Amino acid sequence: MRERLEQQMTQNLTELSVTLSDRQMEQFYQYYQLLTEWNRVMNLTAITELEEVVTKHFVDSLTLVKAVDREKLRECRVLDLGTGAGFPGIPLKILFPHMKVVLLDSLNKRIKFLEEVIHSLNLEEISAVHGRAEDYGRDGDYRERFDLCVSRAVANLSTLSEYCLPFVKIGGYFVSYKSGKAEEEIRQAKGAWKLLGGKLEDTVEFSLPGSDMERSLIRVRKVEGTNKKYPRKVGIPGKEPLG
Repeated sequence: MRERLEQQMTQNLTELSVTLSDRQMEQFYQYYQLLTEWNRVMNLTAITELEEVVTKHFVDSLTLVKAVDREKLRECRVLDLGTGAGFPGIPLKILFPHMKVVLLDSLNKRIKFLEEVIHSLNLEEISAVHGRAEDYGRDGDYRERFDLCVSRAVANLSTLSEYCLPFVKIGGYFVSYKSGKAEEEIRQAKGAWKLLGGKLEDTVEFSLPGSDMERSLIRVRKVEGTNKKYPRKVGIPGKEPLG
């Protein structure tokens, strides 16, 4: 099974011009084993087949290299919001060992899984935090402290922007991973970005390596500080998206 994973990872990552060391490949394999083992007792992902995990979770997470300069990624401070089973934060940390990563999720049982992954893979300068974006986005230790905030969460882009942009330093980026094309969501989110201090810089559209699935990476630059009234209280960003 390790050979299958290595073969598919190598093949798919060629399209991204990404090469993994033996240690990194072993870390991805351990991650896959932990994911499937823990998934038997808790709902981490509906995707468990090796080939699908490689393509739809591991490789998909690493497509960030299409939207952000690799040199910047090597040592930047990243918040992965709504990380779930650790995507994209843990694959990015494996690829860029010096990256500083905070994984934020609102479900405590997922945090226990993430801590096990961090420990088992001997990852350093990465932490898993239990909490909500609406609370941590107002916390001085987290607010406007990150070079980059990423999210594969399925929330509406306006809502996601209110969750993510408060964490980003001026000059940093929020990057949203989206399935398919996202023109309508982008159009609806422009008002939110203006209120939150963000500005659309680029949308990178591509087919996910190893598949025919369309993907978009939406890169929003933080151009000014976020007004202190954002994020709003728990639940409001989802019910009443800015626009």
